[in-house]
Amino acid sequence: MHVLLDDDRGQLTVERLRPWRRVLARGQAARLDRELAEGASPEANASLAARATRLTSTEFRRDLAASLRRILVAAGEPAWPAAAGAPLGRARPPLGPARPLRVPLRTTRISQSAPQLAALASRLLEPGPVPARGVAMVTQLLADGTGPLYREVAREDLGALAERAAAALTW
Repeated sequence: MHVLLDDDRGQLTVERLRPWRRVLARGQAARLDRELAEGASPEANASLAARATRLTSTEFRRDLAASLRRILVAAGEPAWPAAAGAPLGRARPPLGPARPLRVPLRTTRISQSAPQLAALASRLLEPGPVPARGVAMVTQLLADGTGPLYREVAREDLGALAERAAAALTW
């Protein structure tokens, strides 16, 4: 696998992404996701490039969309229409019943933001490339235990965060 990286002269060069670099990026995923979500260029270094490659993969995006769907179902919201949730690439079996979540959700906030969350999940499932920043924003939204998905006192608006992430998924 090859990636584009900024060289010391400010030009993009193609470099081979070594397997150990992908392993290191996986171990630093939270930090790298935060940097990418804040606008860091995936070409800045090999770790960011490795993480961006993983984030923007079809499989990873499909898994994030499935997580959003499970959150909506767990909050008592119906799944979005089948046409909006058409799978990327190869077909996968439909998700079964939602497993009980281990983390309490703010169902009122989720219900109020259901259209935005469903639109975000649908955007993740659209074919074609997407910016790593948008996917990293989704991982941050799902992983932030102090954020509006999980805490009533969180100041951020869940719908606005979902809209920003969806907007960041377009070029």
